[in-house]
Amino acid sequence: MAGPLENKNVVLGVTGSIACYKAVDLASKLVQAGALVDVVMTYGATQFIAPLTFRAITHRNVVTNAFDINSESAIEHVSLAHRADIVVIAPATVHCIAKLAGGLADDALTTTVIATLAPLLIAPAMDANMYDHPATQENLEKLRQRGVVIAGPAQGRLASGLMGMGRLLETPELLGHISATLGRKGDLAGRTVVVSAGGTMEAIDPVRVITNHSSGKMGYALAEAARDRGANVVLVTAASGLAEPAMVKVVPVRSAEEMCDAVLERVQSADALIMAAAVADYRPSIQADQKIKKSEDDLSIALTKTTDILQAAKGNFVRVGFSAESQDLVKNAKVKVQSKDLDLIVANDITDPDSGFGRDTNKVALIGRDLQVEELPVLSKYEVSNRVLDRVLTLFRS
Repeated sequence: MAGPLENKNVVLGVTGSIACYKAVDLASKLVQAGALVDVVMTYGATQFIAPLTFRAITHRNVVTNAFDINSESAIEHVSLAHRADIVVIAPATVHCIAKLAGGLADDALTTTVIATLAPLLIAPAMDANMYDHPATQENLEKLRQRGVVIAGPAQGRLASGLMGMGRLLETPELLGHISATLGRKGDLAGRTVVVSAGGTMEAIDPVRVITNHSSGKMGYALAEAARDRGANVVLVTAASGLAEPAMVKVVPVRSAEEMCDAVLERVQSADALIMAAAVADYRPSIQADQKIKKSEDDLSIALTKTTDILQAAKGNFVRVGFSAESQDLVKNAKVKVQSKDLDLIVANDITDPDSGFGRDTNKVALIGRDLQVEELPVLSKYEVSNRVLDRVLTLFRS
């Protein structure tokens, strides 16, 4: 399955902000993801970056002036508006936001926005005082009420040297918002999917933990894929070091007990639970209040079984488990399907070099209630996620 941006027509509007340099990276990443990118620049934007920069990246004409009759792109904004799958304005200045809120169309960019039926995503970038101004907040609220997606801004150091709200979101976050906006009417629209990710940590004392090698990448890929197909996604995660997926509700946890509590609470209103997390099967019976000091003696730690979350989660929702095995992959996975009353299990051999912990690819077998085995080739974890979600969608329909 192609990525969410493959062959999508993206109109990228760029306005006169110092954050224009980030728009160059955004255009580049959109092209790398397979999108067809047409850039429309305001006069202010051309004072920061030459149109040639965007043309070199997108290999397409850049629209800068809707009123230059000698320009090949003088009326390009009309055709761009009609073929656009999404219009993204990044960065969006306070002036541009005010014009759009007022319905003005006095340049190529605002005219394109007024003329299109495609979804509009605006990523503000401005000084903190400008963002906090009541007029700006009122204009942003007007746009939200019209269905415009407002991505950001972020908090941090601004060009003025001040700290505050007004930074343009970084490119990975913007790509997440764009993908989610494109997919909001997808085949999982209206569904709520709870996904777990990462390896839990069971405390021995305030310093030491029992954990595993799970990176959480599979769970995060599932969350992003479900979001890109229109689902409302709740990601219960014990992973660390991974960027939070945009437009996904993230619930951070550490231990198996915390994950169990979080999942059982969120799954009550869910349509599907996908347990991709590597949840500890055992935890220390007693957690020491102080660090256990090293001595010459061996140390023995008594362990207690943790709650099996999939067995504890009851309700009318699709139940998907994961089975990471080092031997007898299919046999062990089939046992789990029956013992945990699963609709589907995703089994992977952790000894396979393409399926090991921390990899960006996975090679899995899908096993349903009928115990039929569907073996998939080596795929990216995002592609594996979509194959899993295809099966979940079939279960919804049945």
